[in-house]
Amino acid sequence: MKTFFASLLGSLTGFLLLFLGGGFLLFLFMMFAAAMGEPQQQAIKSGSYVVFDLSTNISDAPVQLDDSAILAAFSGQDVPAQLQTRQVTRALHEIAQDDRIAGVYLTGSFTPQGYGTSFATLQEVRRGLEAIKAAGKPIQAYLDYPDTRDFYLASVADDIGIDPNGVLLMPGLATEPTFLAGLFDKFGIGVQVSRVGKYKSAVETYTRRDFSAENREQLESLLGDLWTQLRDTVATARGMDPATFQSLVDSGKSFIVSDLVEAGLVDRVLYADEIYDELKQLTGVTEPKEAFKQVNLTAYIRQMSKVQVGAEESPAVFGSKQGKVAVIYAEGAIVGGQGRPTDVGGKKFSREIRRLRQDPSVKAIVLRVNSPGGSAAASEHIQRELRLAMEKMPVVVSMGGYAASGGYWISAYSHRIFAEPTTITGSIGVFSMLFNIQELGHDLGLSWDSVKTGEFADALSASRPKTEAELALFQRGTDDIYRQFVAKVAEGRGLDPARVEEIAQGRVWSGTSALEIGLVDEIGGLADAIAFAASEAGLSEKFRLYEFPRKKELAEVIAEAINKLQPGSAHSGLISQVSSKIEASLEQLEQFNDPRGIYARMPTEFIVK
Repeated sequence: MKTFFASLLGSLTGFLLLFLGGGFLLFLFMMFAAAMGEPQQQAIKSGSYVVFDLSTNISDAPVQLDDSAILAAFSGQDVPAQLQTRQVTRALHEIAQDDRIAGVYLTGSFTPQGYGTSFATLQEVRRGLEAIKAAGKPIQAYLDYPDTRDFYLASVADDIGIDPNGVLLMPGLATEPTFLAGLFDKFGIGVQVSRVGKYKSAVETYTRRDFSAENREQLESLLGDLWTQLRDTVATARGMDPATFQSLVDSGKSFIVSDLVEAGLVDRVLYADEIYDELKQLTGVTEPKEAFKQVNLTAYIRQMSKVQVGAEESPAVFGSKQGKVAVIYAEGAIVGGQGRPTDVGGKKFSREIRRLRQDPSVKAIVLRVNSPGGSAAASEHIQRELRLAMEKMPVVVSMGGYAASGGYWISAYSHRIFAEPTTITGSIGVFSMLFNIQELGHDLGLSWDSVKTGEFADALSASRPKTEAELALFQRGTDDIYRQFVAKVAEGRGLDPARVEEIAQGRVWSGTSALEIGLVDEIGGLADAIAFAASEAGLSEKFRLYEFPRKKELAEVIAEAINKLQPGSAHSGLISQVSSKIEASLEQLEQFNDPRGIYARMPTEFIVK
C-alpha cells in the first residue's frame, strides 16, 4: 500500500510539474507574441528623422505573427524583421507630408526571404522615397556592405556615407539554379517529362546538368532588362551616364571604398558614430548621452492614421460604411488544396474569392500576384472565380516580383493589369514530370510486379519508366492544357491566338517587355491598382480596404509553435549553404501536387542575385 501511495504521489507530482511547466511555457509564448503583436506606440518629436532599417524582408501579404519567429527567439536565434509593401509605401508618402518629420535615415541591408523584397517591390518603395525627397526633406544613407538591392534604394539619398571597411556588392545580376540530374542518376531515380513551349525550362532542374540554349537565351534577355532598369536608375541618381557606371562595374572599381568615392557612387567615408553626431546636430540634440531625435519606420507604420491620402496611395477609411476594395495577395507557389501558409492554395483562394464576389459590400477586387505559378488545376480554380467576379465588379491585377506561368494564368482575366518594369511575368507554357525509382529499387533489392485490367491501369506507377504509349498519353494532356492556356490568354487579353502563340512558348518576360507585347496594360504598383479599382467601382475618396490572407490569431500561432518545438540550430556555413540549395530544390517537388501532374510554373529555383 505504501508503494502504491508513493507511486500515486509521484505521478501526481509529475503531472503537476508538467502542467505548471507547460502552462509557464504557454504563458511565455503568449507574452512574447503579445509583445510582438501589440508594441507600444513611439511618441514622435517634432524634427525627428525616420530610421528606415533595411535589415528586413518586405512581403506583399500582411505581416503574420509567425510561429517561426517565436521559436527562433526562444532558441536564441535572431528574429527576422518583416514589413508589408503596402504599409511601407503608404508610410513613406505620409512621411512626405508629416510636419513632425525632418528627414529619413537609411541604413542596414535587406534580408530577402521567399518571394519578398523583389526588385519590383523596391521600385514601389523607391517611389515613396522620391516623394519624400520631392517634398524637400533630406534623405541620408549610411551603408556597410550594400548589395544591389540596398544600393538601388539608397541611391535616391541626398548623401551616401559608407563605412571605411565597407564594400559595394553590385556586380550585376546572376541566377545559378541547382541541377539535380546527376544526383538522380547516382541514386537511380528516373525522370520523364512532357512539355509544350521551347522556353518552358522548369523541368531542366531535374533533367539536365546545365541550361539549354533556349533557357539561356531567355534568361540573358530577362536579366538584361532587369539590370538595365536598376543600372540606369542608379546611374542617373548619382549623376553619371549608364555606360560609365557599367564600365565601373565591369572594371571592379565599384567595389573598393576609395574607388567608390572617386567615382562618385558614394559621397563620404565615415564611421557610424560620426553620422550619429551629424544627425544629432540636424535634429537639435545637444546632450552627449542622448540619441538623435528619431522614430523607426516600423513604429511609424503602427501609429499611422487610418485615412490614406495622396495621389500615390489610394484613399481608404477603415470602418467607413462605404463599399470595400478587397486586396487578395497571391504570394507563393500555386498548389492544390489548402496549401501551406506560404503557398497559394487553390481551394483556399477560390473559396475566398467566391465569398467576396457574393458579398454586396465588396465593390472591387485587386489581385496582387507574386507567384512563379504551379498547379494548372489550382490556377484554373482561382481564375474561374475571378472570371465570375468580373461579371459583378472591377477585377484589377497588380503584379509584384513574379507573375509567371500559373501566376499569369490567374492574371489573364481582369479589367486591367499593372506591373513594375522589373516584374518577371509570362512563361505561358506547361509541363508534366514523371518520376520512377526502378533502378534505385533494384539496387536496394526491391522489385515490383503488377496485375491490371487495362492498358493504362498502372500508368502512374513510380516503380518503372513510362512506355511510349503512356508518354504519348501524358503529352496529349500537356498539349491540351497548353491550348487552353493560350486560348485563355487570347480571350482575357483580347489578343489574336496566333500572336499569343508567338509570345508564349514558356518564355519569361520583364514587365517592360510584357507591356510592349500586350501582356500587361500599365506600369505601376499596388497603390495604382487599388486607385484604379476604386475609381472603376465608382467609390469616392473614402472606402474600406479588406486584405486576404488575414493575420493569424494569437492562439493559432501558439499552437503551431508548440507543435514545431524541437531541438535544432541554424547554420550559415558553406556546407549548410550547399545543402540548403539542394534541399530547396527537392522541397519544390512537394509543391507538385496537381491531380493530373500538369504544371504551369516558371523556371524552378529562378533566383536573381
